[in-house]
Amino acid sequence: MDTRTRRIPLNATFAVLAASVVVYTLMQSLLTPVLATMVTVLHTTQGTVTWVLTAYLLSASICTPIIGRVGDILGRRGVLVFTLLALSLGSLLAALATDITVMIIARVVQGVGAGALPLSFGIIRDEFPKGRVAGAVGLIASLSAVGGGLGIVLAGPIVDYLGYRWLFWLPMIATVAAAAAAHLLVPPSPARRGGTVSWLPAVLLSAWLVCLLLAMNQAPAWGWDSPAVIGLLTGALVLGGAWIAAERRAATPLIDLRMLRLKAVWTGNLVALLTGAAMYAVFAFLPQFVQTAPSAGYGFGASIAESGLLLLPSSITMFASGAFVGRLGSIIGAKRVVVLGCLIAGASMALLAVAHEHTWEIYLSSALIGVGLGLVYAAMSGLVVAAVPPSQTGVASGMNANIRTIGGSIGAALMASVVTSHLMPNGLPEGSGYTLGFAAMAVVLVVAAAAALLIPETPATQRTAPIEPPVEQGELARRAGGTDVPGAPGEEFSCAETRPETRS
Repeated sequence: MDTRTRRIPLNATFAVLAASVVVYTLMQSLLTPVLATMVTVLHTTQGTVTWVLTAYLLSASICTPIIGRVGDILGRRGVLVFTLLALSLGSLLAALATDITVMIIARVVQGVGAGALPLSFGIIRDEFPKGRVAGAVGLIASLSAVGGGLGIVLAGPIVDYLGYRWLFWLPMIATVAAAAAAHLLVPPSPARRGGTVSWLPAVLLSAWLVCLLLAMNQAPAWGWDSPAVIGLLTGALVLGGAWIAAERRAATPLIDLRMLRLKAVWTGNLVALLTGAAMYAVFAFLPQFVQTAPSAGYGFGASIAESGLLLLPSSITMFASGAFVGRLGSIIGAKRVVVLGCLIAGASMALLAVAHEHTWEIYLSSALIGVGLGLVYAAMSGLVVAAVPPSQTGVASGMNANIRTIGGSIGAALMASVVTSHLMPNGLPEGSGYTLGFAAMAVVLVVAAAAALLIPETPATQRTAPIEPPVEQGELARRAGGTDVPGAPGEEFSCAETRPETRS
């Protein structure tokens, strides 16, 4: 923390950041239990309504690195206030939406709120003492996962007692309040960096993700071998390659590919991608499964509130297991905790695929996936922080969270493709679609466990490296909260490199 006199308590600043992240993550899952209701209210189809989730995750995947970079340039507090107001605007638009097109546009606007994550990491790096940074970043990362589960639980009571539209009115009120609190309780950035956003990588990132997700979403209707789907997948591959090339040449990359050379970072991000895909897939489609009437041959005919209760164990066990990670990691090591978490979550998916005829099986699966993902995300946060120098804590954690969101958008689209590949005459998916979908996610989590085995046993920061020279806190914060790492384009990335800069 710099030498400025600090009149705002650290706990107050952290509380605002935590509230901002929780509200954003609640919106990731708050609508999943009401997708069936939205089909009727918005006069749409089962396949189209999944874009209410996909559009939000897609927008969040794109906006996270862009907002982080803009925060570097303009100052994080002001940009945090902007992201919260954008989330409020999107909630207002969604509350007034009467058709699926307006709702999808509203969800895209809400996705801007994803910028709260990298901005929070950067503000923590700016304001917190060195010894508290890792813990605060880890807690924010855990809250981002727990918030997603809580949205499913809260949706039922809100709809039952207040009505469907209040799923948007309440977040709008909360985010306006959070924006005001951020303006009052978050100090201005101690330093800002000049420059611009690298817009070419941003456009290419958007393009290849849209092509990929559109192909996955429409493949059941168009056919996987249709020219349109093949063209979209080919376009995603070509545009993805162009995006990688553009990021490598960019002076200020949105997702720094040089940092991915660190084995602990790229393996951690691969695990985040895969587990994010599984988490968002189950949170998106398990509520629909349990709400389906038994006359369809599966499901329990659960209400929105009842489906939330069936998934409540995941939120409880996710928080509890995340709090236990430190002690467990000291016994078996953080890497083994991640592997164990992936296997437990994978077992829960396998259980869902083969045993879903009784509610106790749903409760057990829900609890297990919470245990598994809670272990993974809490331990992964510590591994990522340990793999980079203190000046890179924020960018590494932000990158990991963003890649998890990208994985979520892909996983939700893939699950939608599998589940809706075969529909009954009444428009509902066949039960075999859910079985195949849950089985596919079990395989994804087994692959994630295999990827976790590649994580280095010894964190990168424990290797012998030159001692970093003293640097002003503003410079450390600038690099921690942004999306760039030391070194000019083409230079070899070094964890220990530090480049002092004059404070603006």
